[in-house]
Amino acid sequence: MNEDWKDALSALRETMHEPISDTSQEIIIEETKPKYRQPDPLYVITDRKGRNGKTATIIEGFTIQKEEVEEIAKKLKQKLGVGGSCRDNEILLQGDYKEMVKNLLQQIGFKTK
Repeated sequence: MNEDWKDALSALRETMHEPISDTSQEIIIEETKPKYRQPDPLYVITDRKGRNGKTATIIEGFTIQKEEVEEIAKKLKQKLGVGGSCRDNEILLQGDYKEMVKNLLQQIGFKTK
């Protein structure tokens, strides 16, 4: 009886992939080709006003459609593992993620300041 579960575990280990070691802080979005067309740069700022001392990262300056901004907000929140919202063509993320957000936006084809 002990051999059965050991054999099953061995078979399962053989089918599993090697874990990816994440030694860097970089997060890469799968898209390699720029999908969005926006001539103006996006402004990525951090803010604490009116948030009880909690930091928020704000991305403003979008000139693309509202649905596309919501899609980008969803991807950023998933990749960073944070909460946030999207309104008035502006994305708000909970926490200070200014540099990571700039890198992620540049990877998908946006210019940032």
